[in-house]
Amino acid sequence: MATTPLFGSESCSRKLEDEEKLRKLIALRQPGYSLPGLFYSDQLVYRAELRRIWRRGWLFVGHCCEIPAPGDYFTFAVDNDSLIVIRDDDGQVHALWNVCRHRGTRMCSRPEGKVGRLVCPYHQWTYGRDGSLLSCRGMQEDLDKSRFGLLSAHARELAGLIFVSLAEQPVDFDVAADAIGPLLRPQGFERAKVAKTVDYEVAANWKIVWENNRECYHCNVNHPQYIKANFDHFNADDASERINRRIEQAVEHSKAKWDAAGLAVSHTQTGMTKFPGSGPSGWFSANRTPLAEGFVSETLDGRQAAPLMGDYAEADVGTLRIRTLPNMWNHSSCDHAVTTRLLPSGLQGTAIRVTWLVHQDAVEGRDYQLEDIMPFWQMTSEQDWDLCVEAQTGVNSSRYLPGPFSTYKEYNVDAFIRWYLERLGEQD
Repeated sequence: MATTPLFGSESCSRKLEDEEKLRKLIALRQPGYSLPGLFYSDQLVYRAELRRIWRRGWLFVGHCCEIPAPGDYFTFAVDNDSLIVIRDDDGQVHALWNVCRHRGTRMCSRPEGKVGRLVCPYHQWTYGRDGSLLSCRGMQEDLDKSRFGLLSAHARELAGLIFVSLAEQPVDFDVAADAIGPLLRPQGFERAKVAKTVDYEVAANWKIVWENNRECYHCNVNHPQYIKANFDHFNADDASERINRRIEQAVEHSKAKWDAAGLAVSHTQTGMTKFPGSGPSGWFSANRTPLAEGFVSETLDGRQAAPLMGDYAEADVGTLRIRTLPNMWNHSSCDHAVTTRLLPSGLQGTAIRVTWLVHQDAVEGRDYQLEDIMPFWQMTSEQDWDLCVEAQTGVNSSRYLPGPFSTYKEYNVDAFIRWYLERLGEQD
């Protein structure tokens, strides 16, 4: 009797059809315009993003200070893939798939914790903190335990930040480490602690969240707190001679101070100021940027609100800004840092975690108050999430058509879209 193969010509034909559909959709994007609506509503696009962006590049997952000791762990998920980030007995960080090697049961259901061993709740297969299989009671004696450790992903620490790649052979991480590591180190993330974490489920595709982050066209009306502290809401078409002079003076003043302090980086000298449209290193960017007059920290009144972090000897160090595609941006002031992490939560959902960090020795209630360090970015973030939901609702409309980007205000959005389309067009 003839049988139908599980994976045969029909499956290959469907794959080719999907690839052709994706190629045609990418070709529909008009340069300088926003993306067609299907990029935010088509499951084919979403599944391709998971394969070619989320499971291929480097993802920011957390801070080293979240797992300071052996056995400390936290979990994170990319669609259906859950991983455990854990520190082993030798102090090394591992990223282990949260899947028992016996029958596939999820190992850790709690988002964070501390363990002596990782024990499957189903049949109690027991693993070391490095993922090695230690015990599988009830199994045949000749089972080779060395073959059944927890599967691992690539993990790297960089100046207090943890990155993970789900790829078999990820892109070179050292390029990013060499370029942005020196900029990160004065902030002292290795000597920080988490002051507060807030999780959000935002009903918008992850790209809409990124696009919103990459422009300040919307800032003057929507971010009254942010624009008091920062210059980037001014653009080439609306920056008067007086405003330009203010910015120039701030840069000149800051560069002189930062050079003298050994920081030696201004907003005009960066690893990657804008995400380039191509190249393996286009996923990261970092720079130091001056704050507006009267501000030494991104707080509501501009004042220092916590002890100095890292290597800073004084408060006037501007802000360190870090961005890594596809899922992290960070603004770090002299006294605290705020990291935003994105993870895809379905086609039209994004799981967002915002984390505030302070010096590891700072004591809440004595050295800082959460109501002083949190509102600036909490309000700015939540204002953005509301805008992203409205944007998603709009692009879902049958009457949505791509619109032109402003060359004065949205050049970074255009750069992100070009980066995204190049990654999406890469073959599996």
